[in-house]
Order: sequence, then C-alpha cells, then structure tokens
Amino acid sequence: MKQIESVDCFACGKKQLSKDEVGLNKKLIGREVKQFYCLTCFAEYLDIATEVLLAKIEDYKEQGCVLF
Repeated sequence: MKQIESVDCFACGKKQLSKDEVGLNKKLIGREVKQFYCLTCFAEYLDIATEVLLAKIEDYKEQGCVLF
C-alpha cells in the first residue's frame, strides 16, 4: 500500500487531511477513491452530522480497521 504525502479536501480545499479523514473516505467510498473530503464537507455531502462520522471513525478503530 503506497503512502500519500498530502491529501487536500476536494470540496473546500482544506490542506493536509488527517489520517482519520483519509481513512473514512476510503472506508465509505472505496479504497481507490481519488477525491477526498474533510470531515465537515463529507458530513455535508452525506447529509449527516460530523459527530456521526466521528463516532464511525471510533467504531472502525475499535474493530481494528487498518485504514485508521
């Protein structure tokens, strides 16, 4: 698996998304995703609260998902 040096938000242009933001995009959209969203824009795109996404990140971490 290749490491991506810096990933920016496709929607708002936020620089250097966190590993959790990148992992969530890959988990929910697909590992081959090319355009990433920051947590705020991803929540807006999915029409859910950012807290829901934060909870999902914690759930995936507890399950041992390698994307986080």
